Amino acid sequence: MAPVVAELERRGGSVESRVCVTAQHREMLDQVLEVFGMEPDHDLGVMTEDQSPRGVTAAVLQGLDPILSDLEPDLVLVHGDTTTTMAASLAAFYRRVPVAHVEAGLRTHDRYSPFPEEMNRVVTDALSTYHFAPTRRSRENLMREGVSPDSITVTGNTVIDALRDVAGRSGRPETRVPEGKRLVLVTAHRRENFGRPLEDICLALRDVAERFDDVVLVYPVHLNPNVQRTARSILGGHRRIILTDPLPYMEFVRLLKTSYLVVTDSGGLQEEAPSLGKPVLVLRHETERPEAVEAGTVRVVGTDRETIVFECARLLTDEAAYRDMAEAVNPYGDGLASGRIVDALLASFGEPGARKPVEFDPTRGGGR
Repeated sequence: MAPVVAELERRGGSVESRVCVTAQHREMLDQVLEVFGMEPDHDLGVMTEDQSPRGVTAAVLQGLDPILSDLEPDLVLVHGDTTTTMAASLAAFYRRVPVAHVEAGLRTHDRYSPFPEEMNRVVTDALSTYHFAPTRRSRENLMREGVSPDSITVTGNTVIDALRDVAGRSGRPETRVPEGKRLVLVTAHRRENFGRPLEDICLALRDVAERFDDVVLVYPVHLNPNVQRTARSILGGHRRIILTDPLPYMEFVRLLKTSYLVVTDSGGLQEEAPSLGKPVLVLRHETERPEAVEAGTVRVVGTDRETIVFECARLLTDEAAYRDMAEAVNPYGDGLASGRIVDALLASFGEPGARKPVEFDPTRGGGR
């Protein structure tokens, strides 16, 4: 959301914006705010140890309601598919405040995968007045659910705006990878992978490190204790596996730029990595971002140990297969999504001179 906040501030005029954060993950939030020079106007501080979606939902509803009562906003902007996003949308609905959803319309069509993100975004879209869909497929998903096409604008994804900003000003990573080694960047933290699936993922990563002497894996381990315990017990101490705490966004982008391959169960990284020409193997059984699969930048490999090792080995040994993925066009954005979002909002508010934006179309020069 940072590029949207910056664009609102840049436009000025009759629009006044306020930023509210929940601090569901305090350490991760603070470093992102620093990178983008943002200072929240409101901080709910809902972080508790080993928190559940139920607890986050209740805390956000209780914490946000008095702020909405005090500000009486004309609109609440939310982003993505987190529990914060869903709860903030519900809080706004209870106050009869319109909601605008950035990154609307993503679907796996399986309410339990990813959990709870799939239902978070479905509920948020049902509560929203304005839908900013990153792709045409996302718009089609919304329309199949009965959302009015007049409420939808295809913008591209703001994560590409943010990535281009940071990638343009980042240097060498502080996390040192030995010279001559290929870097495999890993993220794995999804709730539906807790337990045996995450164990199999970690065992597969260890197998890859053992098999390829010229490969180093870097895995910033999510703060959730369920992830920490599994990752550190299976991967800790291996000479070519570097486990770190969650990295500042700037450092993560530096590693992403220097990586050879990305292995992840994340959502946004499926869009970010292809923007920098990095093939992505997705540690899930489905993805709400099928455009990247169709474009060839992403391959869904699941959580089976042997399958993960096979797919990693294929890209580490087959130059043609690697090149096919690395050189495919990213269908998710051109770095102008935030401007389209603000244009659409200003037009909806009747701002003098504001016009509905020309929608994002990857065939007109999107991707890398």
